[in-house]
Amino acid sequence: MISYGWCRGIEDAERMRLLGFDFIECTVVSLNVEDPAACRRALPAYLESPLPVSVFSIFFPGDLKLVGPERDAERVRRYVHGTAEALHRIGARTVVLGSGRSRSLPEGWDRARGEEQLLLTLDAIADEFQGAGLTLAVEPLNRKESNIVNSVDEAVALAKQINRGPVRVLADFYHMDEEGEALETLERNRDWLAHVHLADTGRLSPGTGTYPYEAFAARLKAAGYGGTISAECTVREPERELEAGLAFMKRMFG
Repeated sequence: MISYGWCRGIEDAERMRLLGFDFIECTVVSLNVEDPAACRRALPAYLESPLPVSVFSIFFPGDLKLVGPERDAERVRRYVHGTAEALHRIGARTVVLGSGRSRSLPEGWDRARGEEQLLLTLDAIADEFQGAGLTLAVEPLNRKESNIVNSVDEAVALAKQINRGPVRVLADFYHMDEEGEALETLERNRDWLAHVHLADTGRLSPGTGTYPYEAFAARLKAAGYGGTISAECTVREPERELEAGLAFMKRMFG
């Protein structure tokens, strides 16, 4: 059964609960895991949230490079370890790896070497997530945001190389539309989908634009998808858009 969320700050959890959302999707970076004192101050809001914080995104801060000559393997390891500990305490289930600034290949950096570094990162995450009940969803990003892993097929190809239970893939309707990715990829990669992100024309709220939602929903249904779906988009009028967006998502995917 599909459950519905929205990418918002933890301060919106009560509002979303009252509107009928199933969970809220917050950011890993908001936990400040590299600053133990700041992390201790941040955690109570998530531990006491009136709505489950089941999903987290924006995994890595932009200055923590996963590929290229600036990659610091020990910092990556410490960050992933701290993140897994914090999210396990919170009770999160899924963590999205988009982080375009962290994972993009620096100019002149060999792609094969960059992919190898990215695989090392995924393997390190799998090590930490395995015992914490967490699943990583690798997010394909459009080429304006990342020069590596730009389609669901590419993300699945990486996950298959790792071939470990905690490493799965996200399908983001906005990035798929930007890249002109065929919707059939949802069915082809059905066994690897762990989470879905939604937006609409202009990266605005679902139901406000011209994205082919009926076709997208039909492909997800044909893929047998029954997991989590979040809206990730610009919101101009939260009071109106969150309620209307949830109603739209339930009509499309319910």
